[in-house]
Amino acid sequence: MEGLLEYPQDKRQKRQNGRKNNYQKPYSEPSGSYGDTPFMKSIQRGCKPALVAVAVACACSSALADRIPMRDLEPGFDRPALVAKQGGMTDRIIVKYKDGSQAVGKTGHILTTKLSQASSYAGQPMKLWRKMHNGAQVLKMNARISEREAAKLAAQLALDPDVEYAEPDRIMKPFLTPNDSQYSSQWHYFESTGGLNAPAAWDITNGAGVVVAVLDTGYRPHADLNANLLAGYDMISDSFVGNDGNGRDSDARDPGDWILANECGGTHAAQDSSWHGTHVAGTIAAVTNNGSGVAGVAYGAKVVPVRVLGKCGGYTSDIADGIIWASGGTVSGVPANANPAKVINMSLGGSGACDTTTQNAINSARSRGTVVVIAAGNDNANANNFNPGNCAGVINVAATNRSGGRAYYSNYGTSVDVAAPGGAQSSFNDANGVLSTWNSGTTTPGSDSYIYMQGTSMAAPHVAGVAALIAKVKPTATPDEIESILKTTTRTFPASCSGCGTGIVNALAAVQAAQGTGGGGTTINESESNNTTSTADQISTSGTTVNGNMGSSSDTDYFKLSLPAGKTLTATLTPNASSDYDLIVYNSNGTEIGRSEKGTGQVDAVTVTNTGTSTFTRYVRVVYYSGGTGSTNGKYTLKTTW
Repeated sequence: MEGLLEYPQDKRQKRQNGRKNNYQKPYSEPSGSYGDTPFMKSIQRGCKPALVAVAVACACSSALADRIPMRDLEPGFDRPALVAKQGGMTDRIIVKYKDGSQAVGKTGHILTTKLSQASSYAGQPMKLWRKMHNGAQVLKMNARISEREAAKLAAQLALDPDVEYAEPDRIMKPFLTPNDSQYSSQWHYFESTGGLNAPAAWDITNGAGVVVAVLDTGYRPHADLNANLLAGYDMISDSFVGNDGNGRDSDARDPGDWILANECGGTHAAQDSSWHGTHVAGTIAAVTNNGSGVAGVAYGAKVVPVRVLGKCGGYTSDIADGIIWASGGTVSGVPANANPAKVINMSLGGSGACDTTTQNAINSARSRGTVVVIAAGNDNANANNFNPGNCAGVINVAATNRSGGRAYYSNYGTSVDVAAPGGAQSSFNDANGVLSTWNSGTTTPGSDSYIYMQGTSMAAPHVAGVAALIAKVKPTATPDEIESILKTTTRTFPASCSGCGTGIVNALAAVQAAQGTGGGGTTINESESNNTTSTADQISTSGTTVNGNMGSSSDTDYFKLSLPAGKTLTATLTPNASSDYDLIVYNSNGTEIGRSEKGTGQVDAVTVTNTGTSTFTRYVRVVYYSGGTGSTNGKYTLKTTW
């Protein structure tokens, strides 16, 4: 349990004498509206490039009709909504029977009696579509129903005592948006206001050899990508969605995800291919220093493309299997992944709570040491209501614009961990977007190209790339460690970005923090002014020692860190021999949870434990009481371990 330490008697007396009366709680988190109005409300998520010079718009959509259930995507320059935000439809249910139950036969497949029971509940015939990696059964109906109806059906199936869980097999969609060319145009890497601070990080590492899986629409062979691509897999089990004439196979190339008018359900216009996965892969690991094209965040890393999105989106069951396979797990009927990923990027999603199927797959990937990075969504809405970004254990990424504020379309909220450049365009040919690799084909593949896009889909691969840089300098880093480093080394937003996590990901600071995580820890210098929580110095790793000083008798220094669930923080303050400085610890809400106020020259220590189930921010504060000041006479050291 966290709590206040008792005040030593001499300090209590100081309080009674009125000598210590200047302690103040940290400022609470800023509040306010998320007032950006999405540009062109009639334009909804999905994505389809419409060529403008060497630029495009985007496409995808929101509900299913004739063949596939659909989830709505984001606003911005994404596809027009196929059905006006009325929720998706599906013809599939995922049912997991309990281990050892009599519901499945010797082959592990559902028994005919149980299938008949499910058909009776559904009011239409159901057949076994396939078996998943964890033994769950994907049941398919002859006709599609709304997700709401599917949820009711799943709830009824779950009443069976043999059922562990049942849920709709929902459709996810890409998060994205587009435009045009070259490194000098990639402001999102190097500009001090809205950029990632990548060039300085590249002086340390380029992520060489780290494997990043991109679960998306697949890839197009591209001169600026080919050298950094490893063998992937097409995980789409439905030939219509796959649009390649077959089901699952080892060919992860993107044949195009164009759609005809009304093809995905409801009334909608035809849409061109998005080449979304190719753009995302280029941001992570485009070939760099080759004299042409664009750079990638972790340009020494390798990309394993996993195709899970196609025409009208992609099924949850295929995406979950993709997560398992990409991280090195076993998926029935699919050859083992020869290059398990340290990082997974998923620039996709839909509305609703995190599915059990998806959460289990994420948990499985994390157990193998894989970091899962997800786009928060582009609805200018609460990210808590969009999955898989609201699943536990992921790094959920909001998008910032070139000014370092929240992009008008980006989702926000407490489930967001960090933010990264996603761009914000006023037109399709606007260099305020994110520039990366693309394909010029309108429907089927054309030639290599580059384009500007905007979206949280563009922000997430920036973070996945930095995660790869961290993994390179600290190969033993766990998913939790990498998340902590990313979150505690962010830089303060230069413009308004409420609900965007801890700040904008800082590639250099993250890599430097990772370098100091081995051995006996790292040492950093206090930087002024750090007199408030909003300007607090970041402590990224356990075992960090801070060299600080009390600049004046009114000085106070704040330090910020992320304390993982179940971990105990010990903060130890050692003043110089002639001085009395005091130590206070606050939680993320500004509530004091620990204090030590020993006398001149004595060491103060505070110990607090995070008894929650997730990582929380903690602020450590050093306050002047008496003694020396300045760079020579005001010295102290602060050590934090957890």
